[in-house]
Amino acid sequence: MSIVAREEELATTEGQRRPLAETATAARGPLRLARHSLVLAKRNLIGVLRTPEALIDVTLQPMIFLAMFTYIFGGAIAHGSRHDYLEYLLPGVLAQTIAFGGAQIGVNLNGDIEKGVFDRFRSLPIARAAPLVGAVLADVVRYALLCTVTLGFGYVLGFRAATNAPEVLAACVIAIAFALCLSWLSVLVGMLARTPGAVQGIVLLVMFPLTFGTSTFVPVDTLPGWLRSFTDVNPLTHLIGTLRGLMLGGPVQSHLLWTLAWMAGLLVVLVPLALRAYRRRA
Repeated sequence: MSIVAREEELATTEGQRRPLAETATAARGPLRLARHSLVLAKRNLIGVLRTPEALIDVTLQPMIFLAMFTYIFGGAIAHGSRHDYLEYLLPGVLAQTIAFGGAQIGVNLNGDIEKGVFDRFRSLPIARAAPLVGAVLADVVRYALLCTVTLGFGYVLGFRAATNAPEVLAACVIAIAFALCLSWLSVLVGMLARTPGAVQGIVLLVMFPLTFGTSTFVPVDTLPGWLRSFTDVNPLTHLIGTLRGLMLGGPVQSHLLWTLAWMAGLLVVLVPLALRAYRRRA
């Protein structure tokens, strides 16, 4: 075989191998990201176990909100029936505390950057986005704990779901999924703010109108017109409507569709922005 023919054969073989290699690399990309993200999620959970006071926002806070609003406002708002108000309140408090709980992830990420932890991550052979995705995945445990505590303490106070166990479980799953989507806002702020304290202040500043400008505490039709216009498009209003429908019965489809649409929108907008800010900061 001539040298020219041999070179042509090698070129053809190499040309056949390259697409296969590229395909294999592309296939390994998502698996690699998932594997590295799970490892870093475990790292974050170990940190939480060593500092259990970091779980106050998903344990004591929902209990305080439920007891405080039920016994302070329940008699006035529900015309003396605190039990009826507790039934109305609990899904709203679950959504509210889930929104507030998302602030912690941005604070932790910003603190890791300040301590130089992300400099170490850059030197490791891991997927670039793994630290962010791992931090978000670790929050699944925090949100699951929040749902358990809220429902458990609500049952102690007298809350009883009017639907069956699968529907209540579905409500918790939707609440956790929504929280994971919304937590990317905290991730984005964590990448942009200068200090952990600033992250917490900015996120809470955004969350207060979102959580209180809803149907959490009072029916929407009792609000003034200008506030109702905001409440009607508030994503937490639709999440609360979904949770109430699944826990207490009633229409669910419209609120559920709006909730899923908001979840998709949050991911489409916030994830690319957070990753871009992460590349610039870390």
